Amino acid sequence: MDDYLDPINSVNMPELTDSGIALEFLLTTKTGIRNLSFALTETASPVLRKLMKTQLDVMIDLYDEICELMMKKDWIKPYDLEAQKDLDIKSAENAVSIAQLDLFPKNMNRKGLFPTPPK
Repeated sequence: MDDYLDPINSVNMPELTDSGIALEFLLTTKTGIRNLSFALTETASPVLRKLMKTQLDVMIDLYDEICELMMKKDWIKPYDLEAQKDLDIKSAENAVSIAQLDLFPKNMNRKGLFPTPPK
């Protein structure tokens, strides 16, 4: 049985975490663009409309930056659907394997597993 509290078992986790955070950021930005676009069409005030247009441009630029970063890191492949499908399957398999981890084993005693700190 693996000890998931042992730091050695966190190998590759920073990369998985980074790609997950970037994807969430991308989707949140996309939702913000959609919501702001809708609000823009419902606004009667010229001052608010101008402000929203400026903010919309900023959000679209941010979305582009996040996409470029994710493509550069090979976290998404929007121009290669077969490769993207493989990435999605791998991501789903990772999520399932993480969900199946026994993160809270009955024996949580770590005494003797780590070096004793100096006195």
